[in-house]
Amino acid sequence: MQVRDHWLVVASLAVLTLGVSNTMAEERTGRAVVEQTCAACHTSGKDGAPKIGDVAAWTQHTKKGLAKLTESAIAGIGKMPAHAGQPDLSDLELSRAIAFMVSFGKAVDPKKPYASPTSMTGEQLVQSHCVNCHGDGKEGAPRIDDFNAWKPRLQKGMNGLVRSAISGHKAMPARSGMAQLSDTDLRNAVTYMVVQSATYKPGN
Repeated sequence: MQVRDHWLVVASLAVLTLGVSNTMAEERTGRAVVEQTCAACHTSGKDGAPKIGDVAAWTQHTKKGLAKLTESAIAGIGKMPAHAGQPDLSDLELSRAIAFMVSFGKAVDPKKPYASPTSMTGEQLVQSHCVNCHGDGKEGAPRIDDFNAWKPRLQKGMNGLVRSAISGHKAMPARSGMAQLSDTDLRNAVTYMVVQSATYKPGN
């Protein structure tokens, strides 16, 4: 790998220090997420969802804290599917929606997600799932051993890659078809694959 390529990887990975909360420029407001997604159930209380404006119901659901509530929303709970059935929602957008509903529209949108739990290491996720496409470049997926395939995708930094993993890209569905994964899980997997591609040596 050329020196210039090495520094491209270093610069891209340095973005990780900014944290998950700074990954997306297109983050929607809590109000927008609630109106577009959450209101379908939380306005009427469908399937036991706490109604927007029901102080007693939300007080009960927030007893263990907003982080725990967010973790449940990410993984899915009761009849609510993971990420509210919208896997392209980021953990921050989900947190903002929660803030809006819990405060009845009075809270300022948080700048960081209340929670973005890790369910497994990046290596574990890649080896158990991502390798199915990124191992041999299925449907144009950049191979784990091919840094040249990852290089153009790094022009927007790691944040751009994470956003693509969350939203889905071409043949890859949002969150790689695993809606219960957090943004942190996806970031760890993407980071692992980029590092592996940059350090791969034939014969390894």
